[in-house]
Amino acid sequence: MFVDQVTIKARAGAGGNGCVSFHREKFILNGGPDGGDGGDGGSVILVGDPQMRTLMDFRYRSKYEAGSGTDGSSSNRKGKRGEDIIVRVPLGTLVRSTDEGAPLADILEADKPIVILGGGRGGWGNARFSTSTRQAPNFAKPGESTVWAELKLELKLIADVGLIGFPNAGKSTLLSAVSAAKPKIANYPFTTLSPNIGMVRFGGGDFVLADLPGLIEGASEGAGLGHAFLRHAERTRLLVHVVDISGEEGRDPTEDYNVIRHELEQFSKSRSSDLLARAQIVAANKIDMPDAAENLAKLRQALGDGISVFPISAMNHAGLDALLYEILRVLPTLPQPAGYAADGLSSLESIAPATGFSIERENGAFFAIGPGMRRLVDSVNFSDQESISWFHRSLQKLGVIEALRNAGAKQGDTVFVEEQEFDFVD
Repeated sequence: MFVDQVTIKARAGAGGNGCVSFHREKFILNGGPDGGDGGDGGSVILVGDPQMRTLMDFRYRSKYEAGSGTDGSSSNRKGKRGEDIIVRVPLGTLVRSTDEGAPLADILEADKPIVILGGGRGGWGNARFSTSTRQAPNFAKPGESTVWAELKLELKLIADVGLIGFPNAGKSTLLSAVSAAKPKIANYPFTTLSPNIGMVRFGGGDFVLADLPGLIEGASEGAGLGHAFLRHAERTRLLVHVVDISGEEGRDPTEDYNVIRHELEQFSKSRSSDLLARAQIVAANKIDMPDAAENLAKLRQALGDGISVFPISAMNHAGLDALLYEILRVLPTLPQPAGYAADGLSSLESIAPATGFSIERENGAFFAIGPGMRRLVDSVNFSDQESISWFHRSLQKLGVIEALRNAGAKQGDTVFVEEQEFDFVD
């Protein structure tokens, strides 16, 4: 099954906690602090895999979590770093946060690691807090915690040439005629339910050709299959518009061409894409059918000299050489598909907020709560007076005391910082 859009959850590893330890050795009565730092958490890393063609694997596994760092230990031993988790994705995968913001990553190069979520830093051990006036710190810092993030993976196939056109125009037949690809072919609309790719080798050159599912009027607004697969045309360098020039079933080939052009224009506007400006040539298919010559003349007159039109019969392999020679002539003049520049990419916060807090009042008591308060409380040894003094200085530095005063706290009022109870001292 071809799958080109999935949503996954990922989480970087949390940092390990710092250690509280003091050097103990025979004949040394008061050894100094020697608690080591916690290890950093592992990262979530994306790697482009040229062997993958679909996001189907992510239907069976949708959660990815890197390893957390281990805690520090005595003798200034730092904790072990958490293991990274490598997530392999097809080339051409665009990564977004699920709020549809700016892209986070554009995977265009094979085997190039891209850190999408960085691991949490390990907490400092008590040896880090030793100073000339604080020679026995009895506290350490916890490691940074991390949060789950939802990522939307959107695959845009990378091909040199894309075949576009109405259903039954003969795109799949053309692909099978010029490459080793064997797409399903039948005489009814939407035979092609997913893009097919083939390698074309001709005249000493080669290129990758993609048969994109048939478009219909309204495709840019979600009608038919077009809305689901127009994105794949964005990675191509050249579009070959396959038109059924026979006019079978009362269709007008010129009108069909104009309808598809309109859908490309609407899609380009809705996605801020340059798809409409992509280089394009027209393959007038089924030239061996009655009325085809007359329709070909009308189409050429309507298009003028700006777009090359090549009459072909994909079924009988007529006119294919001229079409392929033109593709090979034009391709070297066209730029490679550009990904998002680094300054166009966004970043995703993988670390739980460390300083946020809020003040609430209930039944005469004040509550300072939030991730910043949780981390602060976790780093304090409330049985040690020096650690408690550091805690109060931290409350002052973080603005908690000022926030309590602004909320109406008076001398002697009860204040809870997370689960720890204190009397407010102004």
